[in-house]
Amino acid sequence: MATKLIQDIIETVTNSQIWKSFFRRKHDDRNRSRMLAVIANFFMHLHPATIARHGIALKYTWCMGGTTTFLFLFLTLTGVLLMFYYRPTTLNAFNDIKELEYSVPFGMMLRNTHRWGAHLMVITVMLHMFRVFMTGAYKPPREFNWVIGVVLLVITFLLSFSGYLLTWDQLGMWAITVGTNMARATPFIGHEGPFGEQLGMTPYNDIRFAILGGSTVGANALLRAYIWHCIAFPLILTIFLAVHFWRVRKDGGISGPL
Repeated sequence: MATKLIQDIIETVTNSQIWKSFFRRKHDDRNRSRMLAVIANFFMHLHPATIARHGIALKYTWCMGGTTTFLFLFLTLTGVLLMFYYRPTTLNAFNDIKELEYSVPFGMMLRNTHRWGAHLMVITVMLHMFRVFMTGAYKPPREFNWVIGVVLLVITFLLSFSGYLLTWDQLGMWAITVGTNMARATPFIGHEGPFGEQLGMTPYNDIRFAILGGSTVGANALLRAYIWHCIAFPLILTIFLAVHFWRVRKDGGISGPL
């Protein structure tokens, strides 16, 4: 009786005009119907309407691209939850982390899953790039999407790096100190880099100063790392990720084995 009631409710909903307005096409087993459903859907159209069977074999793709995307969504969710318990100030940041670990229910699990998920995302995106390179999936007509992938790799590194300082502990402070000191040698925009001095770069107006919001790692650096890590980098990565998926579709789907 209950099963019949549920089936009637599902049938009523799927036959309603509101439901049809979401998908616009009826889902059945015909190839044409499925292709039209993919093309007409906002989210589905990022993927190709048809995919070669040999091109999606797990032994070929390793599923690293999909795993990386899943990890990004997972980190976005856990990151939003962490924001409820964190204040990006030098007086509160470290204490908020300890409060999260020892006072908030499941707080330590939340923080650790976010941290290890971030490490795993770095690994999976590198494995994805390695797989694409070894299978020649960067060759024509996919050169542009390879460049987009390199940009996504760099943004992933920046996301991982910018999250270091948020704990406001010795590891984070030294990591940011070393990383930003390396930025001083950046060509043109670092005061110790090639042509930096000729362009008027000094310790108080170069790229390191811009990253830290000052000449030392302090409150301004923490706030800027927080904004980049929680807002700017995820937004930029989302845009490039959408372009990446779209280009996979426009380039004919996942490339087949060589």
